[in-house]
Amino acid sequence: MRKTHHTALVVIPPRRIWPPIQALRERYDRQVRRWMPHINVLYPFVAPGDFPRAIPLIRDVTAVFPPFRLQLVRFAWFRHSPGHYTLWLAPEPDAPLRALHRALVQVFPQCDDLDRFPQGYTPHLSVGQFRGDPNALQRFVNRLQRRWQPLRFEVDSLTLIRRGDPPGDVFQEVCRFSLGRTAAP
Repeated sequence: MRKTHHTALVVIPPRRIWPPIQALRERYDRQVRRWMPHINVLYPFVAPGDFPRAIPLIRDVTAVFPPFRLQLVRFAWFRHSPGHYTLWLAPEPDAPLRALHRALVQVFPQCDDLDRFPQGYTPHLSVGQFRGDPNALQRFVNRLQRRWQPLRFEVDSLTLIRRGDPPGDVFQEVCRFSLGRTAAP
């Protein structure tokens, strides 16, 4: 199966907790229009033409994972190059996301791009980009952290999303996969 940056398997928090996330993203995230709030599990993912083969495999994996609770309490960042950073909220605990990611990479080994970073797969919910020196970044994160109210939610599904080419390059849900439930025959 071919992979593409036009598809992803993600965890989407419930809409009821989007307002504080989107308030940050609208101010700091240049990708706010393209992506909904999400945590990537596999990205890039398989091409839409391969969905008929991929969907049953995803269902097999998600059926053995029970729902789990996450909280978004703390901010962190990735350094891309000197003075260029991505800010994100750390989902805690991250062990269930890491386990789900590992299980899916076993089924879709060509979609291991998120494992190729020096720190390996790091579950995160991006909220923006920052340019500046590390001391200014730390002060900025400290200000965000002081005002942040933790968000808690249950993860009961994984979502397959896809986008087109511009101008239709906004990710849309294709289907959801319930955790811990087998599909009806």
